[in-house]
Amino acid sequence: MSAPLDGRPDSAGRDEFDVVVVGAGSAGCAVAGRLSEDPTLRVLLLEAGGSDDVLEVQVPAALYKTFRTRLDWNYTTEPQPGLDGRKLFWPRGKLLGGSSSINAMIYIRGARADYDEWAELTGDPSWSYDHVLPLFRRMEDNARGADRFHGVGGPLRVEDLRSPHPWTRAVVQSAVAAGYPRNDDFNGATQEGVGQYQVTQKRGRRWSSADAYLHPAERRPNLTVRTGALTTRVLVENGRATGVEYRSGGRVHTAYAAREVVLSGGAVNSPHLLMLSGIGPADHLREVGVEVVHDLPGVGGGLQDHPLVPVVWNVRSGKSLFRAESPSGYAKWFGARRGPLTSNLAEAGLFTRSVPELPEPDLQFHFLPVKYWKQAEVDPDVDAFTAAVVLVHVHSRGSVRLRSADPSWAPAIDAGYLTDERDLEALVSGVEKARDIAAVGPLASVLADEWSPGGTVHGRDALRETVKNTMESLYHPVSSCRMGTDEQAVVDSQLRVRGIEGLRVVDASVMPTLVRGNTNAPTIMIAERAADLILGRTVDPALAAAG
Repeated sequence: MSAPLDGRPDSAGRDEFDVVVVGAGSAGCAVAGRLSEDPTLRVLLLEAGGSDDVLEVQVPAALYKTFRTRLDWNYTTEPQPGLDGRKLFWPRGKLLGGSSSINAMIYIRGARADYDEWAELTGDPSWSYDHVLPLFRRMEDNARGADRFHGVGGPLRVEDLRSPHPWTRAVVQSAVAAGYPRNDDFNGATQEGVGQYQVTQKRGRRWSSADAYLHPAERRPNLTVRTGALTTRVLVENGRATGVEYRSGGRVHTAYAAREVVLSGGAVNSPHLLMLSGIGPADHLREVGVEVVHDLPGVGGGLQDHPLVPVVWNVRSGKSLFRAESPSGYAKWFGARRGPLTSNLAEAGLFTRSVPELPEPDLQFHFLPVKYWKQAEVDPDVDAFTAAVVLVHVHSRGSVRLRSADPSWAPAIDAGYLTDERDLEALVSGVEKARDIAAVGPLASVLADEWSPGGTVHGRDALRETVKNTMESLYHPVSSCRMGTDEQAVVDSQLRVRGIEGLRVVDASVMPTLVRGNTNAPTIMIAERAADLILGRTVDPALAAAG
């Protein structure tokens, strides 16, 4: 069987595969790539978007130029009462590699406590940290080499930034001067502290899930990849998923799955497709005119996201990354894959607690040597520095719902931001901590006046209003098809949709809770785990101790 990338289905006979994977994003590329390693499995991967062979995808610092383009689903939330009615933009990758082709490339797994909590919530110890660590090590090709926590030789290249900005070194030194411990490996023995991020890049170029898993597998005769294919419905017969319908080239096509259908559309598109297929909350489905196939009340519920509050300063002197796209910047990138265009923008980070009595960090900081404002809706206009305060242990919950039974309609996304007062208070504490760091060490000599919230904004009441007025999304939606054992759980601990045979969800939507940190690496790990489950493989947690 050929592996076309042009979206043209095979013309002869019944279009049947063993496994149909919907969505060629972070998880979909990984699970399809791993499954196709078994030559006896016929695998179809469907992607609504197109190719990732785009310069703005490959150049790390150009990531924001993919937003609001044909490479982006370009979602917007419903008006958020917690943000005084504002709507927030949610970019999601609509191309091979999905959001791993447009993200900031930060390689963070989350804390040990996150996965131990997953094991508790699912009743399955195989989701504990000690059990998932071998999966992280297997998928990794870390430039620093192998040790207890890291692997080499895996498909996902992980490197240190090649040309970090001088202000990045300064912010690490200033945070240490402010009393935070230095941490050169957020994915090692402990997450807490300040340091530079590792990134999913290979020699200064983005290294997405498509680069890691899909492109090396494209020539396998048992893997078929179809782009420009919008999946509109999962076919269910007698309680079993038998295939999918999708639109391509102005026609409706059917692809059958002899073994399984795997949904990897992400935390927005996977619940959307389930509900379009009649799998979800029965009352809601009837309201929008969808025939109920299986009443599964948790579909689309429990949505979580990481909120971000930018704190921005003007600078006394020096060039920020808004000047990266200069002739010399491109010359350095095209020549040696070095220079400012290799930056992921958010070069350094900090994990800490909003209040000392918390058992684990609930705040993450992204430090950017550039002005990042209104989700890059407008290009930076001056040299500036941004400390992005991110809440990584979120109490608020939202939902994804249908607007229409028409698959071309975008779903209604209610992120539920700040519906729990604890989230607001933690973010206010984060803004205060960002100011403390900016006031000491070498960063203090770099920064000038505070542009936002502004030097005249003082006190927690004023900062609460600032948070509501300036808060944005870090684009980490999860949990809308979450694993669990309660009535609101959508999938079991093996990622199988409850009540429907032959159907799994494999993406960030299955996370029982948000991890403390960026979600791309955990999503790929879930795909690695799913491939093992589908292929009947087991991973020995003792491998985690191997060097």
